[in-house]
Amino acid sequence: MAQHAAPPTPTTPVVPAELPLRDIAPWAVFFGILMLVLLYFVGAEQGATSVVSGEDVHEWVHDARHLLGFPCH
Repeated sequence: MAQHAAPPTPTTPVVPAELPLRDIAPWAVFFGILMLVLLYFVGAEQGATSVVSGEDVHEWVHDARHLLGFPCH
C-alpha cells in the first residue's frame, strides 16, 4: 500500500513567452549576413572573385570547403 507524503497539487498549463517579430528581426538579419559572409569565404574566396589577395584564406578554409562539397582543385 503506497502512501503519499503530500497530496497532489493541481498543475497549471505552461504557456511559452511571446516574442515579437520586431525583437527577433535584427538578430535574424545579423546572423543571416554573418552566414552569407562565412559561405562566401568558404565557397568562393579564390580566383577572380577574391577579396583577399594570396592563398591564405583558401588554406584556412580548405577542409571546410571539401566537407561542404565545394570544388577547389
